[in-house]
Amino acid sequence: MKRVLVTGGAGFLGSHLIDRLLAGGHEVLCLDNFFTGSKDNIRHCLHDDHFELIRHDIVQPILLEVDWIFNLACPASPVHYQYNPVKTIKTSVMGTINMLGMAKRVRARILQASTSEVYGDPQVHPQPEQYWGHVNPIGPRSCYDEGKRAAETLVMDYHRQNGVDTRIARIFNTYGPRMAADDGRVISNFVVQALRGEQLTIYGDGSQTRSFCYVTDLVDGLIRLMDRDREYEPVNLGNPNEFTILELAKEVRRQIGSRVEIVFRELPLDDPQQRRPAIDRARDILGWEPTVQLQDGLAKTIQYFARALSGDLPDFEKVEDV
Repeated sequence: MKRVLVTGGAGFLGSHLIDRLLAGGHEVLCLDNFFTGSKDNIRHCLHDDHFELIRHDIVQPILLEVDWIFNLACPASPVHYQYNPVKTIKTSVMGTINMLGMAKRVRARILQASTSEVYGDPQVHPQPEQYWGHVNPIGPRSCYDEGKRAAETLVMDYHRQNGVDTRIARIFNTYGPRMAADDGRVISNFVVQALRGEQLTIYGDGSQTRSFCYVTDLVDGLIRLMDRDREYEPVNLGNPNEFTILELAKEVRRQIGSRVEIVFRELPLDDPQQRRPAIDRARDILGWEPTVQLQDGLAKTIQYFARALSGDLPDFEKVEDV
């Protein structure tokens, strides 16, 4: 059994990770400042003797005695990370420095949640870990993109200079229950709009592509990476099945049985045209690849949002695997 700190633990991804860690018999400390996280996401954990909730912002130093650190704290959707861009990059840089400093002092293993956004609008497709990316350092998305790139630099430097036991997971688009209805991500946008009978809004012409990984698959990859000894280089975690945004909109509309109109708006600046992970390293070193197909994961996600929008989620209960 490990004593595990999950920063950003009240968020969409962090809360699912906490469920898996508690189910594995670990003691879990959830640290969150609740800027984008929700207590509802971890309410069902509060009765567990192996769970502790700490309200704290990782931009401020903290010292805890732990064995593992999953550093997931950072707004992850454009709506949220562009709301306060200075705070976003401070979370990625100063927050990561604080977590790495803690890991150094208590000799903890730390996993940094990075992102496919480090590849920017990629000129290599699909994106392998060896690709350095194509990122605009002064654009409206750079607070997140460059913040995560700087965080990776810090992680590798703390490893090389101080011997900190580090991991880097480059996370591609992830979806599932507990996503916030207003977070601006494409799947939650489409599902909520369709359930409300509103037009589905596509930014651009819909030909841009994304790869969508169901949350339980992603959590499995994170835990496998953390369990792996001496694996310091970045590892892509995502689903290599690629879909256009228009295909996604039509599939959401089909599953909900809606005939709402699809409308097109101007594409935001620096929005990537293609996004698909090369997961050869994850397959080779972790024995990991996603198992949940988009159609199945969407069905679970739609079911969740249908209940959430109707007020039928008094407790955000543990979500079953597909």
